Amino acid sequence: MPRLAVYALVVCALAVAAAVISFVQGSWLGIVWVLLAGLSSNMAWFYLRRAKAERDAVRGAEALRN
Repeated sequence: MPRLAVYALVVCALAVAAAVISFVQGSWLGIVWVLLAGLSSNMAWFYLRRAKAERDAVRGAEALRN
């Protein structure tokens, strides 16, 4: 798994935890944490898809060489 995807997933998990804590305390600041969680999950998805595409491209190039 790419390192940036792991970091993005960690940020996503922390943002979700912060949103839950914020909403439990009655603060509307949790909305910002929810938005950050959404952004970081999209970033993780992007980095995972990009790594998979690069891996498939390398495999395809190796198959053409052989």
